[in-house]
Amino acid sequence: MTHTEDKEKKVAFHTLGCKLNFSETSTISRSFKEKGFEVVEFNTEADIYVINTCSVTEQADKKCRQAIKKIQNINKDAFIAVVGCYAQLKPEEIAKNLGVDLVLGTKEKFNILDHLNDLQKNNTPEVYSCEIEEINQFDSSHSEADRTRSFLKVQDGCDYSCTYCTIPLARGKSRNKLISDLVSETEKIVKSGIKEIILTGVNIGDFGKSTNETFFDLIKALEKVEGIERIRISSIEPNLLKNEVIEFVSKSDKIQHHFHIPLQSGCNKTLAKMQRRYNRELFQSRVSRIKELMPDAFIGVDIIVGFPDETEEDFNDTYQFLENLDASFYHVFSYSERPNTKSASFDNKNPKYIISERSKKLHVLADNKLRSFYIQNLDSEANVLFESSKKNGLIFGFTGNYIKVETEYDKNLIGEIIKVKLNSISESGNVKVKMS
Repeated sequence: MTHTEDKEKKVAFHTLGCKLNFSETSTISRSFKEKGFEVVEFNTEADIYVINTCSVTEQADKKCRQAIKKIQNINKDAFIAVVGCYAQLKPEEIAKNLGVDLVLGTKEKFNILDHLNDLQKNNTPEVYSCEIEEINQFDSSHSEADRTRSFLKVQDGCDYSCTYCTIPLARGKSRNKLISDLVSETEKIVKSGIKEIILTGVNIGDFGKSTNETFFDLIKALEKVEGIERIRISSIEPNLLKNEVIEFVSKSDKIQHHFHIPLQSGCNKTLAKMQRRYNRELFQSRVSRIKELMPDAFIGVDIIVGFPDETEEDFNDTYQFLENLDASFYHVFSYSERPNTKSASFDNKNPKYIISERSKKLHVLADNKLRSFYIQNLDSEANVLFESSKKNGLIFGFTGNYIKVETEYDKNLIGEIIKVKLNSISESGNVKVKMS
């Protein structure tokens, strides 16, 4: 395809799912800009729309179909490309959606510009999806949409076999770039003026399998990069969150006191059925060690509610464990049956109304935990990185330990790290601050 005639062509992106997807969309978006495309908002008219999909839940699949319909209403003549995890797992299902022209699985999504056919709509959608075993390359990516922080992809794929999860089927085996390459990429990010990087991947604690390195080696190397002021670790499995990592973070000047650790259930029987690689006692020991060394640390925890064969007694077991756990917030997900996973064939599935009731209880607990964590931190001083978002005359930002703050909007604060005093909790649940 030649792009000389496409100088004024407009492209819009829509990302579903995880932070890793956002970093990948950002990289694909930059490749379009380099070819002369103008990137516009998704809800405006464009010549081509790219939907980067997730397939962790049934809801994610549904959101993709809704986005396709929305595009049809905005511009029925637009070229529609659907890429990513859902495209890898169910390419033929997506191809049946009216108006879709191109479906690219995991291996081909970064080569999207090679498949555009001068943006002529296809009578039959073109589908490029390979066997997951064929996926062995690592495609680098990082986000630059927000000039305050960047999501840096350090790892892809997963070698775990949790009974509810489609990610290994959608993204393949665990793999990564060399630490030296990631250091170079971080140096490039720093030059663009970004102050904070968030390390993302599918299973980042497994980093180094394909290069004979470790996640601990990675964070030690990235901390030495000059100019980067903040590093955050995104979701990391409890069995891979080693004590040496926790201890290093506690002494680091750059790595923030913020952990996101998937638990999924507080009941050992359920954890075993999920084929998770730890029990709740190990999880508890990790949280205790973090809090012992970093009392101010924010700990976010993922929970799946309503897994097959989760009885009321099992749920109560989980609830009590979570109530007593020194965590800061719970991300609650209702169990969603996914095709080709082991749990899809399990007996004793919970009806939706039971899952919904349990989910509501955990959401209330999550809100209470967060508020309690915020209250514990009031009257202390903290460094806040302010973002570009503006709402109701306010500007927002995050402390190192992930407290969302708000103050009167001042564009000079954007992208700056400012010392503030945490004052009180606002009506919206954020923390109001005073400049120190």
